[in-house]
Amino acid sequence: MNAAELLIGEFVRTLDERHRLAIPPELLDPLLAAGPRLVLAKERAGCLSLWPAAVWKPRLDAAVDVVRSKMQAGLLTQRVSQLQDLGRLLSTRHKVVSLAARGRLVVPEGFREFLAVEPGADLIVVGAAVCVELWQPAAWSAFVTSEMPGFRQRIDDLTA
Repeated sequence: MNAAELLIGEFVRTLDERHRLAIPPELLDPLLAAGPRLVLAKERAGCLSLWPAAVWKPRLDAAVDVVRSKMQAGLLTQRVSQLQDLGRLLSTRHKVVSLAARGRLVVPEGFREFLAVEPGADLIVVGAAVCVELWQPAAWSAFVTSEMPGFRQRIDDLTA
């Protein structure tokens, strides 16, 4: 994915009976520009994100390396429960995925439940600048309703 290319757009798609979802070509082409490997990640209840593996992996590896070095230095010996929580989330938060024919994503078990959408239901597919997000419609509506009032300030902050 070209760093200057933002993934933007909002699309309604239906999750089929085999838990497949067609990613819109407007988002799919730039998403696959870095290669065919993608990472699906749990973001927030009712939302999954789809990242190029070439973008996701270095970010994840850098964070894990910091935690690993702190563990080796003995800086986290009093924070075992936090490390366990981190390990649990790392174990279940993301999965490398490939697209089926015609740019269809098969939403894996565990991710379907997190998304809370049954086959035959609609999903909102959103370009989130650096990744593609899959939203359960009510969760998307709640997010937009809560975040839209701050839109002007966000754009001003990013363009200042």
